[in-house]
Amino acid sequence: MSGPRVTGAEPGIVGQDLPGATPAEYRAALLWNLRAALNVAALQCQFEPTLLTLGNYNAMLRNHTDELKDDFDDLMKYFRRVNKTAKEGQTAFDQFGTRVYSGFSTVAAQRIFCQTAGRVGRDALYVKRGELGEFAATRMQELRNSLRPWGEQQFRAGGYAYLAAYPPAFPANFADKKCWRRDVWQERRCGPIYYRTAATPSAAAVANR
Repeated sequence: MSGPRVTGAEPGIVGQDLPGATPAEYRAALLWNLRAALNVAALQCQFEPTLLTLGNYNAMLRNHTDELKDDFDDLMKYFRRVNKTAKEGQTAFDQFGTRVYSGFSTVAAQRIFCQTAGRVGRDALYVKRGELGEFAATRMQELRNSLRPWGEQQFRAGGYAYLAAYPPAFPANFADKKCWRRDVWQERRCGPIYYRTAATPSAAAVANR
């Protein structure tokens, strides 16, 4: 999941475009994204308590209160600066916050996101005060990479990609009601459903030979 250091200006890295933002404002946006990611993890990842996402998030808030406040002020100044009125700036800031938090809420990639956020949250405990923004710049790509869909918790990671590459070879009687009982395929009556493997070419591949 690791990735290079980012500045915040990269497409999609802070949740939305920030036209005209200064390097300091991009740094504030990265820190806001870090806070949002670890906050979402604290709420969504408690199914695995050993990740300590809740405790680590609360510890980060206590250890870096001043920097997080400065981050909030810098972002607010940006949105007020690029909007006509203070009210419009506040609305734009609220919308930005909603997009950022929503962007870290995941189902298909929940397992890998929680594992990654657990590591990042643990490492954040050792960041010196005043350096959390730089920490966000070095770890944000990792957090973004972890949001790639890897399947639900009940399926093995990569299962969706496998099915896309090698879809089931449905038998001719697949739609026959006699072959189903309470939504369960009756293999004894109608035979097995074979799944293609790399060694089993699809019908289209055979036709194109």
